Amino acid sequence: MPTAKELESILKPTWCPGCGNFGMFRALKEAIEELAIPAEELAMVWGIGCHGNGADFYNVQGFHGLHGRALPVATGIALTRPDLKVIVEMGDGDGYGIGGNHFIHSVRRNIDMTAIYHNNQIYGLTTGQASPTSDQFMRTPSTPGGVVEEPVNPVGVSVAQGATFVARAFAGDIPHLKEIYKRAILHEGFSVVDVYQPCVTWNKMNTFSWFRDRVYKIEELPDYDPTDRTKAFDLSMSTFHELTCAPDECKIPIGVFFEEPDSFTYQDGLPQLDRPMYKHAEKPRDISATLELFGA
Repeated sequence: MPTAKELESILKPTWCPGCGNFGMFRALKEAIEELAIPAEELAMVWGIGCHGNGADFYNVQGFHGLHGRALPVATGIALTRPDLKVIVEMGDGDGYGIGGNHFIHSVRRNIDMTAIYHNNQIYGLTTGQASPTSDQFMRTPSTPGGVVEEPVNPVGVSVAQGATFVARAFAGDIPHLKEIYKRAILHEGFSVVDVYQPCVTWNKMNTFSWFRDRVYKIEELPDYDPTDRTKAFDLSMSTFHELTCAPDECKIPIGVFFEEPDSFTYQDGLPQLDRPMYKHAEKPRDISATLELFGA
Protein backbone atom coordinates (compact mmCIF):
# COMPACT_ATOMS: atom_id res chain seq x y z
CA MET A 1 0.00 0.00 0.00
CA PRO A 2 1.55 3.36 -0.95
CA THR A 3 2.29 5.90 1.74
CA ALA A 4 1.55 9.59 1.26
CA LYS A 5 5.23 10.12 0.49
CA GLU A 6 5.29 7.31 -2.07
CA LEU A 7 2.34 8.94 -3.85
CA GLU A 8 4.61 11.88 -4.71
CA SER A 9 6.56 11.88 -7.95
CA ILE A 10 10.15 13.07 -8.18
CA LEU A 11 8.89 16.42 -9.49
CA LYS A 12 8.19 19.11 -6.93
CA PRO A 13 4.91 21.06 -7.12
CA THR A 14 5.25 24.37 -8.94
CA TRP A 15 2.03 26.00 -7.75
CA CYS A 16 2.30 29.56 -6.48
CA PRO A 17 3.51 29.73 -2.86
CA GLY A 18 0.45 29.58 -0.61
CA CYS A 19 -1.84 28.12 -3.30
CA GLY A 20 -4.80 26.13 -2.01
CA ASN A 21 -3.74 23.25 -4.24
CA PHE A 22 -1.04 22.34 -1.72
CA GLY A 23 -3.64 21.61 0.96
CA MET A 24 -5.71 19.54 -1.45
CA PHE A 25 -2.58 17.65 -2.56
CA ARG A 26 -1.68 16.75 1.01
CA ALA A 27 -5.23 15.81 2.03
CA LEU A 28 -5.74 13.47 -0.90
CA LYS A 29 -2.41 11.71 -0.45
CA GLU A 30 -3.15 11.13 3.22
CA ALA A 31 -6.68 9.94 2.44
CA ILE A 32 -5.39 7.37 -0.05
CA GLU A 33 -2.78 6.18 2.42
CA GLU A 34 -5.28 5.83 5.27
CA LEU A 35 -7.71 3.95 3.03
CA ALA A 36 -4.85 1.59 2.14
CA ILE A 37 -5.68 1.60 -1.57
CA PRO A 38 -3.09 -0.46 -3.49
CA ALA A 39 -1.30 1.49 -6.20
CA GLU A 40 -2.47 -0.96 -8.87
CA GLU A 41 -6.11 -0.40 -7.84
CA LEU A 42 -6.06 3.39 -8.24
CA ALA A 43 -6.33 5.58 -11.34
CA MET A 44 -6.46 9.39 -11.52
CA VAL A 45 -7.52 11.77 -14.28
CA TRP A 46 -6.88 15.53 -14.48
CA GLY A 47 -8.39 18.28 -16.56
CA ILE A 48 -6.67 21.48 -17.70
CA GLY A 49 -5.82 24.23 -15.23
CA CYS A 50 -3.50 24.81 -12.29
CA HIS A 51 -4.88 21.66 -10.68
CA GLY A 52 -3.91 19.72 -13.81
CA ASN A 53 -0.23 20.17 -12.97
CA GLY A 54 -0.92 17.51 -10.36
CA ALA A 55 -0.52 14.99 -13.17
CA ASP A 56 3.21 15.66 -12.80
CA PHE A 57 3.28 15.55 -9.01
CA TYR A 58 1.38 12.34 -8.22
CA ASN A 59 3.12 9.00 -8.58
CA VAL A 60 0.05 7.10 -9.76
CA GLN A 61 -1.31 5.63 -12.97
CA GLY A 62 -3.51 8.15 -14.70
CA PHE A 63 -4.28 10.41 -17.61
CA HIS A 64 -4.07 14.16 -18.22
CA GLY A 65 -7.17 14.96 -20.25
CA LEU A 66 -8.29 17.87 -22.41
CA HIS A 67 -9.90 21.06 -21.14
CA GLY A 68 -13.36 20.19 -19.82
CA ARG A 69 -13.06 16.57 -20.92
CA ALA A 70 -11.65 14.87 -17.83
CA LEU A 71 -14.97 13.23 -16.92
CA PRO A 72 -15.39 11.34 -20.23
CA VAL A 73 -11.87 9.96 -19.85
CA ALA A 74 -12.54 8.96 -16.25
CA THR A 75 -15.83 7.40 -17.32
CA GLY A 76 -14.04 5.24 -19.86
CA ILE A 77 -11.61 4.03 -17.21
CA ALA A 78 -14.36 3.39 -14.66
CA LEU A 79 -16.43 1.35 -17.13
CA THR A 80 -13.61 -0.74 -18.55
CA ARG A 81 -11.84 -1.22 -15.24
CA PRO A 82 -14.53 -1.57 -12.55
CA ASP A 83 -11.87 -3.02 -10.27
CA LEU A 84 -10.19 0.41 -9.96
CA LYS A 85 -10.87 3.36 -7.67
CA VAL A 86 -11.12 6.24 -10.13
CA ILE A 87 -10.48 9.81 -8.96
CA VAL A 88 -10.86 12.74 -11.35
CA GLU A 89 -9.68 16.26 -10.52
CA MET A 90 -10.97 19.37 -12.30
CA GLY A 91 -11.06 23.14 -11.88
CA ASP A 92 -14.16 25.31 -11.65
CA GLY A 93 -13.74 26.70 -15.17
CA ASP A 94 -12.59 23.33 -16.48
CA GLY A 95 -15.30 21.25 -14.79
CA TYR A 96 -18.27 23.60 -14.44
CA GLY A 97 -17.66 25.75 -17.52
CA ILE A 98 -16.45 24.00 -20.65
CA GLY A 99 -17.11 20.63 -19.01
CA GLY A 100 -20.48 21.57 -17.56
CA ASN A 101 -22.40 19.20 -19.81
CA HIS A 102 -20.24 16.26 -18.73
CA PHE A 103 -20.76 17.30 -15.09
CA ILE A 104 -24.57 17.15 -15.40
CA HIS A 105 -24.67 13.81 -17.19
CA SER A 106 -22.07 12.16 -14.96
CA VAL A 107 -24.20 13.12 -11.96
CA ARG A 108 -27.39 11.64 -13.37
CA ARG A 109 -25.64 8.45 -14.52
CA ASN A 110 -24.23 7.87 -11.04
CA ILE A 111 -20.99 6.42 -12.36
CA ASP A 112 -18.91 4.94 -9.56
CA MET A 113 -16.00 7.37 -9.23
CA THR A 114 -14.94 10.43 -7.26
CA ALA A 115 -14.99 13.89 -8.88
CA ILE A 116 -12.98 16.57 -7.07
CA TYR A 117 -13.41 20.19 -8.14
CA HIS A 118 -10.71 22.78 -7.37
CA ASN A 119 -12.97 25.80 -6.97
CA ASN A 120 -10.87 28.98 -6.75
CA GLN A 121 -13.62 31.09 -8.35
CA ILE A 122 -11.24 32.37 -11.02
CA TYR A 123 -9.30 31.18 -14.07
CA GLY A 124 -5.95 30.95 -12.30
CA LEU A 125 -3.86 29.41 -15.07
CA THR A 126 -4.77 32.08 -17.64
CA THR A 127 -4.22 35.15 -15.42
CA GLY A 128 -7.42 35.73 -13.51
CA GLN A 129 -10.43 35.89 -15.80
CA ALA A 130 -13.92 35.34 -14.34
CA SER A 131 -15.01 31.72 -14.02
CA PRO A 132 -18.49 30.15 -13.69
CA THR A 133 -18.19 30.35 -9.88
CA SER A 134 -16.85 33.91 -9.59
CA ASP A 135 -18.97 36.02 -7.25
CA GLN A 136 -21.38 38.45 -8.87
CA PHE A 137 -19.91 41.94 -9.44
CA MET A 138 -16.32 40.68 -9.05
CA ARG A 139 -13.96 42.70 -11.24
CA THR A 140 -11.52 40.65 -13.30
CA PRO A 141 -9.49 41.21 -16.50
CA SER A 142 -12.37 39.71 -18.50
CA THR A 143 -15.08 41.55 -16.52
CA PRO A 144 -13.62 44.99 -15.74
CA GLY A 145 -17.10 46.30 -14.96
CA GLY A 146 -17.87 43.35 -12.70
CA VAL A 147 -19.38 39.91 -13.30
CA VAL A 148 -22.99 40.36 -14.39
CA GLU A 149 -24.44 36.91 -13.75
CA GLU A 150 -24.81 34.98 -10.50
CA PRO A 151 -22.32 32.14 -9.95
CA VAL A 152 -23.05 28.50 -10.63
CA ASN A 153 -24.17 26.58 -7.56
CA PRO A 154 -22.50 23.19 -8.13
CA VAL A 155 -23.69 21.71 -4.84
CA GLY A 156 -27.30 22.70 -5.49
CA VAL A 157 -27.16 21.43 -9.08
CA SER A 158 -25.68 18.10 -7.93
CA VAL A 159 -28.30 17.57 -5.24
CA ALA A 160 -31.17 18.57 -7.54
CA GLN A 161 -29.92 16.38 -10.38
CA GLY A 162 -29.90 13.30 -8.13
CA ALA A 163 -26.26 12.94 -7.11
CA THR A 164 -25.76 10.24 -4.49
CA PHE A 165 -22.83 11.93 -2.71
CA VAL A 166 -22.37 15.69 -2.56
CA ALA A 167 -19.87 17.52 -0.38
CA ARG A 168 -18.05 20.81 -0.11
CA ALA A 169 -14.80 21.45 1.71
CA PHE A 170 -12.20 24.15 2.28
CA ALA A 171 -8.55 23.68 1.36
CA GLY A 172 -7.54 25.57 4.49
CA ASP A 173 -8.93 22.81 6.74
CA ILE A 174 -6.88 19.77 5.74
CA PRO A 175 -8.10 17.31 8.42
CA HIS A 176 -11.75 17.99 7.54
CA LEU A 177 -11.01 17.84 3.80
CA LYS A 178 -9.20 14.52 4.21
CA GLU A 179 -12.17 12.92 5.96
CA ILE A 180 -14.52 14.12 3.22
CA TYR A 181 -12.19 12.64 0.60
CA LYS A 182 -12.23 9.30 2.40
CA ARG A 183 -16.04 9.21 2.56
CA ALA A 184 -16.29 10.21 -1.11
CA ILE A 185 -13.87 7.53 -2.30
CA LEU A 186 -15.59 4.81 -0.27
CA HIS A 187 -19.02 5.80 -1.56
CA GLU A 188 -20.36 3.56 -4.34
CA GLY A 189 -21.62 6.00 -6.94
CA PHE A 190 -20.71 9.40 -8.34
CA SER A 191 -19.15 11.46 -5.55
CA VAL A 192 -19.01 15.23 -6.03
CA VAL A 193 -16.54 17.10 -3.84
CA ASP A 194 -16.45 20.86 -4.43
CA VAL A 195 -13.43 22.38 -2.67
CA TYR A 196 -12.93 26.09 -2.06
CA GLN A 197 -9.29 26.41 -3.07
CA PRO A 198 -8.10 30.03 -2.68
CA CYS A 199 -6.00 31.41 -5.53
CA VAL A 200 -3.52 33.66 -3.76
CA THR A 201 -2.28 35.25 -6.99
CA TRP A 202 -5.41 36.23 -8.92
CA ASN A 203 -8.33 36.17 -6.48
CA LYS A 204 -7.69 38.77 -3.80
CA MET A 205 -11.30 38.62 -2.56
CA ASN A 206 -11.99 34.96 -1.67
CA THR A 207 -8.85 34.49 0.42
CA PHE A 208 -7.99 31.97 3.12
CA SER A 209 -8.87 34.47 5.83
CA TRP A 210 -12.10 35.39 4.03
CA PHE A 211 -13.22 31.76 4.13
CA ARG A 212 -12.01 31.07 7.67
CA ASP A 213 -14.25 33.89 8.90
CA ARG A 214 -17.29 32.44 7.14
CA VAL A 215 -17.24 28.64 6.81
CA TYR A 216 -18.96 26.34 9.28
CA LYS A 217 -19.31 22.54 9.38
CA ILE A 218 -22.82 21.34 8.62
CA GLU A 219 -22.30 18.08 10.52
CA GLU A 220 -22.26 20.19 13.68
CA LEU A 221 -25.81 21.43 13.07
CA PRO A 222 -28.31 19.95 15.58
CA ASP A 223 -30.67 18.70 12.87
CA TYR A 224 -28.01 17.46 10.47
CA ASP A 225 -29.28 14.62 8.28
CA PRO A 226 -27.17 13.85 5.17
CA THR A 227 -29.86 11.48 3.84
CA ASP A 228 -32.48 14.24 3.45
CA ARG A 229 -32.20 15.53 -0.13
CA THR A 230 -34.66 18.39 0.41
CA LYS A 231 -32.72 19.71 3.39
CA ALA A 232 -29.49 19.35 1.45
CA PHE A 233 -30.86 21.43 -1.40
CA ASP A 234 -32.21 24.10 0.95
CA LEU A 235 -28.81 24.26 2.62
CA SER A 236 -27.08 24.58 -0.74
CA MET A 237 -29.20 27.63 -1.53
CA SER A 238 -27.79 29.41 1.53
CA THR A 239 -24.34 29.27 -0.05
CA PHE A 240 -24.57 32.35 -2.22
CA HIS A 241 -22.53 35.18 -0.75
CA GLU A 242 -21.59 38.70 -1.69
CA LEU A 243 -18.07 40.08 -1.74
CA THR A 244 -19.00 42.97 0.52
CA CYS A 245 -20.99 41.08 3.18
CA ALA A 246 -19.62 40.85 6.71
CA PRO A 247 -18.55 37.49 8.19
CA ASP A 248 -21.61 37.35 10.45
CA GLU A 249 -23.87 37.87 7.41
CA CYS A 250 -22.28 35.37 5.02
CA LYS A 251 -22.00 31.92 6.51
CA ILE A 252 -20.83 29.22 4.11
CA PRO A 253 -21.62 25.56 4.89
CA ILE A 254 -18.98 22.89 4.30
CA GLY A 255 -19.24 19.16 4.83
CA VAL A 256 -21.28 16.30 3.35
CA PHE A 257 -24.57 17.77 2.15
CA PHE A 258 -26.08 14.53 0.94
CA GLU A 259 -25.23 10.84 0.81
CA GLU A 260 -27.42 8.04 -0.46
CA PRO A 261 -26.18 4.64 0.69
CA ASP A 262 -26.65 1.57 -1.48
CA SER A 263 -27.37 3.60 -4.60
CA PHE A 264 -27.83 1.99 -8.02
CA THR A 265 -24.75 2.87 -10.05
CA TYR A 266 -24.29 2.99 -13.80
CA GLN A 267 -21.99 0.00 -13.51
CA ASP A 268 -24.77 -1.96 -11.74
CA GLY A 269 -26.84 -1.60 -14.91
CA LEU A 270 -24.14 -3.20 -17.06
CA PRO A 271 -23.89 -6.89 -16.08
CA GLN A 272 -20.93 -7.40 -18.37
CA LEU A 273 -18.87 -5.30 -15.95
CA ASP A 274 -18.47 -8.19 -13.56
CA ARG A 275 -14.76 -8.01 -14.28
CA PRO A 276 -12.34 -5.75 -16.22
CA MET A 277 -13.17 -5.67 -19.93
CA TYR A 278 -9.74 -6.93 -20.96
CA LYS A 279 -10.46 -10.17 -19.08
CA HIS A 280 -13.42 -10.89 -21.34
CA ALA A 281 -10.99 -12.00 -24.04
CA GLU A 282 -8.58 -14.16 -22.08
CA LYS A 283 -8.48 -16.71 -24.91
CA PRO A 284 -7.61 -15.81 -28.53
CA ARG A 285 -10.64 -15.69 -30.80
CA ASP A 286 -10.84 -16.49 -34.51
CA ILE A 287 -12.53 -13.48 -36.13
CA SER A 288 -11.70 -14.41 -39.73
CA ALA A 289 -15.36 -15.23 -40.50
CA THR A 290 -16.41 -11.81 -39.27
CA LEU A 291 -13.72 -10.10 -41.32
CA GLU A 292 -14.90 -11.91 -44.45
CA LEU A 293 -18.28 -10.23 -44.09
CA PHE A 294 -16.53 -6.91 -44.68
CA GLY A 295 -14.46 -8.20 -47.58
CA ALA A 296 -11.28 -8.34 -45.53
